[in-house]
Amino acid sequence: MTELEKCMAGEWYDCHDPVFLEFKKKAHRLLLQYNALPYEQKEEKRLVLEEMLGSIGEKVSVGHSFVCDYGRNIHIGSNVTVNTGCTFVDCNEIRIGNNVLIAPNVQIYTATHPVELAERLTPVETDGGTEYVRHTYALPVRIEDGCWIGGGVVILPGVTIGHGSVIGAGSVVTKDVPPNCLAAGNPCRVIRPINGGAA
Repeated sequence: MTELEKCMAGEWYDCHDPVFLEFKKKAHRLLLQYNALPYEQKEEKRLVLEEMLGSIGEKVSVGHSFVCDYGRNIHIGSNVTVNTGCTFVDCNEIRIGNNVLIAPNVQIYTATHPVELAERLTPVETDGGTEYVRHTYALPVRIEDGCWIGGGVVILPGVTIGHGSVIGAGSVVTKDVPPNCLAAGNPCRVIRPINGGAA
């Protein structure tokens, strides 16, 4: 498997492989361009997003300043607002459905590392002494249609937020959230059903 294939499969991969450095280089160039454009230059901003992102629907707004890793792994549906100051670490796929609201300063992470130190860092003997290889892997994040993600929310790797759910401001989402519920807290927990969902 290539390092890219390992990454997309959720396995340990070398995030310094040339393929990822090229992704970052392109994304960095486009982010500088995008974030420098005035608000009213909507057509120009749209063209940059189309070049940077994996896919993008109609009526999408992404506020200044936006930060991402590769861009190519971000897929955004139609009628979506991504407010100011959001960070999407898209080493694996971030899929955002239709009619989604993402408030300011939301952070979505797909990349992570093993918790155990012996798995996170592997010592390798070199002529210059001991060096440590850092292990990284990435898991996809999905936000389904009709969700509202509150300000300052952090969404961790591998999480799916179900259709129509609302995540309260400041929450840290560590596991899947079912459809049609209000969830909040650190760690984020379901508070109650909404949208006519069962109690």
